[in-house]
Amino acid sequence: MKEIFERISVRKYQDKSVEADKIEQILKAAMAAPSASNQQPWEFYVVTDKEKIRQLSKISPYAACAENAPLIIVPCYRTKGLRWNETVLLDLSAATENMLLEVTSLGLGGVWLCAAPLEERMTRTEAVLEIPADLRAFALIAVGYPAESRTQQNRFDENRVHYI
Repeated sequence: MKEIFERISVRKYQDKSVEADKIEQILKAAMAAPSASNQQPWEFYVVTDKEKIRQLSKISPYAACAENAPLIIVPCYRTKGLRWNETVLLDLSAATENMLLEVTSLGLGGVWLCAAPLEERMTRTEAVLEIPADLRAFALIAVGYPAESRTQQNRFDENRVHYI
């Protein structure tokens, strides 16, 4: 998949909204991710409200780049009714990577901004969006049309591969 080798973290966005059909495609990609025992612990908050985006951009010093994004998707995980609570961060990571690959395939740019497992960032995100107590914020995914361009670095390092 070429998107694996093209995806970069985009932190600057054009002043242009992301179309509803593209948002739906991103969410479909997220929900196509594997999850332990197929429990699919995810819920997604789609944020286009400028004031909420501004507030979310303040949850950490690293989230400031999201302030001018036209869209933030906040993947969350359920805390009740799951068979494998220990795997929710893995499940949400897979869903988030799927989102970022779909973002790239749609000609958009995005960046994964950490909330979990940092309690302060999680609770601040949950407060801004008034997320119910049985959900936990996992991350902020800022998305938009890129206002920057660069090539992904080659990260392959054969010294980290061990054949047995």
